[in-house]
Amino acid sequence: MKIKSSQTLVSEALKEVKTINIDEAFRLHQENKCNLIDIRDIRELEKTGKVENSQHIPRGMLEFWLDPESVYFKDGKLDMNKEMVLFCAGGLRSALAAKSLIDMGFEKVSHIEGGFGAISQSDFKIV
Repeated sequence: MKIKSSQTLVSEALKEVKTINIDEAFRLHQENKCNLIDIRDIRELEKTGKVENSQHIPRGMLEFWLDPESVYFKDGKLDMNKEMVLFCAGGLRSALAAKSLIDMGFEKVSHIEGGFGAISQSDFKIV
């Protein structure tokens, strides 16, 4: 059996997913034009902090929380008409997660290059 490596999956996702830099992400967030979604594990947030006014949706629950037909759907948690801007610690998980949202039918999806590492070195406020 031949399986795809995680790196292959990420490489394939990056061909389909819109990657934005930290400046564009900050602008979208400041102008209230996106849902800024942190998909890191709760332990990562507890250790390094949370981006002010971001939404935390653990990677393992993303598809369920954003599916209106799922019993786990978080109605009203996000503005479904705004761009979904995802980030993780470094940008790999968020690329896979963004591809998953595209596969679900979401059209306005992107992920932040460099993830929380880049965010923590930018103008975003960490709380």
